[in-house]
Amino acid sequence: MLTFDDGPASAVNDNPTVHILEVLEQRHIKAVFFTQPRAWNGGGTEMGRALIRREYREGHVIGLHSGTPFHSNHRFMSRERLDETLQLGLDDLKSETGVTPKLVRPPFWAYDADTLASYRAHGLQMLLTDLNANDGKIYGVNWSWHKRSNMLTHLAETRKHWAAGALPSVDGYTPVVVTFHDVNTYTSRHIEEYLEILLDVARELQVPLAEQPFYQDHDQLERAALAATITDPNLKPQLPGLWNWLWQ
Repeated sequence: MLTFDDGPASAVNDNPTVHILEVLEQRHIKAVFFTQPRAWNGGGTEMGRALIRREYREGHVIGLHSGTPFHSNHRFMSRERLDETLQLGLDDLKSETGVTPKLVRPPFWAYDADTLASYRAHGLQMLLTDLNANDGKIYGVNWSWHKRSNMLTHLAETRKHWAAGALPSVDGYTPVVVTFHDVNTYTSRHIEEYLEILLDVARELQVPLAEQPFYQDHDQLERAALAATITDPNLKPQLPGLWNWLWQ
C-alpha cells in the first residue's frame, strides 16, 4: 500500500507530485495521499488545491496530514487548537473533493491518547506505516544511497509481524503500508526505482505477492487502509527512525 505525506507540492514547473501522479497513472496504481490543504507553500496554493482535486479524480484516497499552514506537531497543540485545525482541514478537503476524509496521519508520527481522541471526535482513523523511505527531508541533502537496504531492513521486520499473524487481512490480502513524501524531488525522480526495489526485496525475503502487488481500486485500498489503522493509545507500534525513540 503506497502512501504519500506532506503534499501536494506547489511548483508550477517540474512539480514532484505531478510526476508521481503520472507514474501511478501509467501503472494503474492507487495510493493514499496525506495532504496539507492549508500549507502556505503547498496544498494552500492554487496549484496545491488543483492537485488535491486531481488526486481524488484519479481514484486515489485523500487523507489529512495537517490543517495548519505549517507541518505542525499535533502533540504540541492544545486540544482546542487541534480540534480547530482538524475541522479546517477536513472542511477544505471536502470542499475540494466533495468527500470528508476518513484517514489521518500525524506529522512527525507524533500522537498520544489526546490526539487519538481528537481524531475519533472528527471521524478520523490514524494510519501509521510499516516501511518508510526515510525521504522526509525535502531540502538540502534529500537523496539516499541506501534505498534498497533501507527497504530490505524494514520489510524484514514487517515480515516477522506478518508471520506471527499480527497484521490484518483484508479482501484476502495483507496490506503492507509504505510511506514516501511526494514533495521530495528526489523521491519523485526515483519513484519507479523505488517500486521495483519494493518488489525485489519482497521476493528476496520470500514475502508472497498478490498478482497485482499494488492497489488498483480506490475502495479496496481504503478498506485496507482503515483495517491497518491504530485506535488503541496503549499500543506502541514501531515508528520510523528516531521518531520511535522520541515518542514511544
